[in-house]
Amino acid sequence: MSLQNQVMEEIKAAMKAKDTIALESLRAIKSALLLAQTEKGAGDEMSDADEIKLIQKLVKQRKDSAAIFKEQGREDLAEPELAQVAVIEKFLPAQLSADEVEKIVIQIIETTGASGMKDMGKVMGMVSKQLAGQADGKTISGIVRAKLT
Repeated sequence: MSLQNQVMEEIKAAMKAKDTIALESLRAIKSALLLAQTEKGAGDEMSDADEIKLIQKLVKQRKDSAAIFKEQGREDLAEPELAQVAVIEKFLPAQLSADEVEKIVIQIIETTGASGMKDMGKVMGMVSKQLAGQADGKTISGIVRAKLT
């Protein structure tokens, strides 16, 4: 089942359950998918990798918003953002732990022979490609930086 069909089914279920947070989250996904499909130069179907990037972007936006709200002492606004993150993350592949990401980073550093920060871009590209959707860029970047210094 395509992501769009999956989202539509979830929207129907959320409407029946009168779950406003899930409904708002799912509508955001649907909107982002429609925008991506109608962009200039976009094909008829989005690849799985593009869909994952889109979902990750939505999750990151909400996490960033929640962090800003918490900094400003607005827990009442941060909670719905984090609730939306939980709904949207259901559409992402299972996330790897930091230890699992670290093992993959070490393996790639060994195979490429990377020896310092000058090789960070090369390593980041390979790790990000291998872990597409399974770990966020911030986590990967922190681990790669720690291993290369």
